[in-house]
Amino acid sequence: QLQASGGGSVQAGDSLRLSCAASSRTVSNNGMGWFRQAPGKEREFVAAISWNGGGILYADSVKDRFTISRAYAASTMYLQMSGLTPEDTAVYYCATTRSASSSRSRSNYVHWGQGTEVTVSS
Repeated sequence: QLQASGGGSVQAGDSLRLSCAASSRTVSNNGMGWFRQAPGKEREFVAAISWNGGGILYADSVKDRFTISRAYAASTMYLQMSGLTPEDTAVYYCATTRSASSSRSRSNYVHWGQGTEVTVSS
């Protein structure tokens, strides 16, 4: 099971750090990623990281503003978000891939957290 947290309501330009805690250390062998879903829109890829902390991928819309990382000892993944804009408003979901690799494709993710809401006001 995955538990996402850290969302909230902020102003444009602010920063937030999202966390995704896994209940099992088995996720240490899997890639992990963040997706988001804005109201009325499809769930979209945000960032991903492979099992060993490499293979980092970002969506073009967040590159240079967001940083993904993971802490193996705590079986936790993070998403540091800076320079937030109203376009970043969404529910953010974390997930694990079916392999050790990172991926941009939703179809490669097998376990999903419940989501944490981020609201950015202008």
